[in-house]
Amino acid sequence: MKDFTKFKLKSPETLTELFEGRDNFTVFACKKCFKEFTLAEEPECEELASLLKSLGKSVSANYKVDFLCNKYRTTELLDSLSLDGTLVVLSCGLGVQTVGALTELPVFTACDSVRQGDGSSVFSPNTSAVSAAGQMNRPPVFCAGCGDCVLGDTFGVCPVVDCAKSLLGGECGGAVGGKCEVDNDKDCAWERIYEAQMKKQRNGNFTPLSQEVKQNPRPPASHDFSKTYPGSSQKIAEEIRKKRLDGFYGGVYNKDCKEFSDFLPLVDFPRPPRVVTIPMSQHKGMSADPIVKVGDHVRVGQKIGEAVGTLSSSVHSSVSGVVTMTSSCSHPNTFCDTIAITIESDGKNELHNSVLPIGYWEDLDIFDIDAIIAEKGIVGMGGAGFPTPIKLKSQTPIRTILINGCESEPYITADHRVMLENTEEIIEGLKIILKSTNAERVIIVIGDNKSDAIECFRDKAADFPNIEVLPVPVKYPQGSEKMLLQRVLGLKLEPLQRPNDIGVIVLNVSTTKAIGDAFLHGMPLISRAVTVTGESTAKHGNFIVPIGTSVRDILSYCNALDAEGKSAPDVSIILGGSMMGTHISEFDIPIIKGTHGILIQPKAESVDSDCIRCGRCVDVCPTMLLPLYYSPLAGEKKYDEMAEYNVFHCIECGCCDYICPSRIEIRRAIKDGKKNLN
Repeated sequence: MKDFTKFKLKSPETLTELFEGRDNFTVFACKKCFKEFTLAEEPECEELASLLKSLGKSVSANYKVDFLCNKYRTTELLDSLSLDGTLVVLSCGLGVQTVGALTELPVFTACDSVRQGDGSSVFSPNTSAVSAAGQMNRPPVFCAGCGDCVLGDTFGVCPVVDCAKSLLGGECGGAVGGKCEVDNDKDCAWERIYEAQMKKQRNGNFTPLSQEVKQNPRPPASHDFSKTYPGSSQKIAEEIRKKRLDGFYGGVYNKDCKEFSDFLPLVDFPRPPRVVTIPMSQHKGMSADPIVKVGDHVRVGQKIGEAVGTLSSSVHSSVSGVVTMTSSCSHPNTFCDTIAITIESDGKNELHNSVLPIGYWEDLDIFDIDAIIAEKGIVGMGGAGFPTPIKLKSQTPIRTILINGCESEPYITADHRVMLENTEEIIEGLKIILKSTNAERVIIVIGDNKSDAIECFRDKAADFPNIEVLPVPVKYPQGSEKMLLQRVLGLKLEPLQRPNDIGVIVLNVSTTKAIGDAFLHGMPLISRAVTVTGESTAKHGNFIVPIGTSVRDILSYCNALDAEGKSAPDVSIILGGSMMGTHISEFDIPIIKGTHGILIQPKAESVDSDCIRCGRCVDVCPTMLLPLYYSPLAGEKKYDEMAEYNVFHCIECGCCDYICPSRIEIRRAIKDGKKNLN
C-alpha cells in the first residue's frame, strides 16, 4: 500500500535553534495515519527525546496519541493533564492546530510535512482512490471575509487565503522550493511572511510568528489555531461534524432499511412449532435449574426452570405438550453449549393455572411487585437479557425511567410494531414500574422516524403528567444505555456504572410490554416479536414467535433453505440486525427472549485488506475506544493488551465494522478477546 505519512521530524540543527532559550517540554506525538498498521512505536518521539537530552533540556512527559487531530479525544486528554512550560507537537498541521486551539501555552511544531504531490493515490480498498495531491487545495479567492484579519501582523499576506492549508499558527514545514506541498503552483504563504519579517528585521530574530504571538498575546480571535477557510465546503464539513456529535460522540447515520417490514402488523408466526427447545440460560447471569423431567406434561406459562441466585431468571413453557428431552443445545448468543428442555407440542396451547390476571397490583407493595416480575421471568429484551427485577432495585433513589423505543438497528421493526399495537400493555407496564421504583417521571424515547408511534403515545399518555414522549433524531447506536443517557439527560455513565447507580432505569419497550402482560393477563415471558426481513427473502414480517422455536422453522417458512436444509451460497443469515447481529450457518438454534430479528440478505463481498490507520473507527466509536488495535492484537493472541485498550468497555455496536474501508471484522476480534479474557 501507499504510505501516506504526512510528517517527519525536523533536522537536529533546526530543532536546536527552535528550542534555544526554552526548557520544560511536554511532547505530544501523533502516531500517524494512512500508513500500514503496525504495533511498533513510531521513532520520532524517542529521537526527539534523545536530542533534547543531549541539549540538556528537561522533558516532563511524552504522550503518544492516536489521531491527535480528533478534537474531542484530544480535549479530554488535555483536560486531564496539568500542563506547564512548552508544548512540542509531532504531527501534521491538523494536529498542531488542534492542540494550539486548546491551550494557551506556547506550542512548537517539531515536524516537517512529507511531500505527497506526485499524483499517487491513497489506498482505499472499497471506494474510489483519493488523490494524495490536492486533498487540501482551496479555491482561488482574494478574501474569505472571515472577520479575523491578521494582515497587520503578517505583512499583507493572508494565512487563511494565501496558505493552501489555512494555517494561522505558523509554517507546516512542507514547502518545496518555495512552493506549497499540496498546491505546487502556489507560493508558500508563510515563507512569504517570514521573508517580509526578515526584511523588517523585527528584533533581528527569525522567530516564528506563531511563537511571537504566544509571547505577546493579542485578541484570541486573531490567532485561532482552529480557524480554517470558511468557504462553502468548510461550512458543509462543520455541519456534518455537528451532526455527528449530536447527542453523543461517535455513532453512524446508516440506511435504516426498515421499509421492508415497518408497515407489516404483528401476527402469530404462521407455522406453530411442533417442537420447542427452551434454553435455561436466556439472560445475563446464572442459568435456571430445570424443574421438570422427561415425560412430564406441561402447559403454556408453566414454570420449567427455577432462577438460581439473585442474578438469574425463571423460564416458562411456551407450548403445552410433553417434555421429551433435557440436553445441551447451542446458545444463540454465545454458541456455547447450554442446558435446554425440549417439549413436543400437543397443539392445544392449554394455559397453566398460574396464568391469571393480577388486577389488584395497586394494593401491592414494591417487594410483591418485584417478586411477580421475577416469577414471570421478565428480562431485558433489547440487549443482554439482564434480569429486570435487578434493574428495578437500587441503592440510589430512582428519579427517571427511560423507555427505549429508538430501535436504531437497521432492518429491525419489531419494537416499532409493539409500540403501535401494544400501547395499552406498555402504559400499564409503566404505571407498575413507577409504583415499584417511586420514580418521579418516565421519558419514552422514540426515534423521529416513527412518527406514528410518537403520535400514538402522546395520545395515550396525555392523562399522565409524569410521562413524557421525547422524539430523538435517528442515530445508531441510539438505543444503547450509555448513549441514551447522554442524549436525553446529559449524563455520562462510567465504565463500571449501571444507570440505576445514577438514579435512572433504562428499559426496552418490549420489556415494558412484558411487564404489562404479566399483570394484565398473568402471562410470563414466553414469546416475543421477531422481525424477519432482508433483500434475499420475499416473506417479510413481524411475528409473535414462541420462545424455543427453531430458527430453521422460520427460515423454512421464508423459503430461505434448499431441500437439504442449507441456505444459498450467495446469501447470509444473520441472527439479529445488520450491525450487532451474528452470521450463522447452523440453524438448529432456538429463539430466546433477546432475539429480535432474523436477517436474510446477499452475502457481502469479501475484502482481504489491512488496516490503513484511517481513524474512521475511532471517529465513530461511541465509547471513545481505539478499535483499530483489537484485530491485530487478537491475531497475535495478545489478549492482555486488548484489556489494556479497554476492550471490556466496548458495547459491540459494530460501528467500527460498518465504517472500516478495509472491511476488517473488528467486532469478531473484540468478541474473541473478551471470550479469552473471561
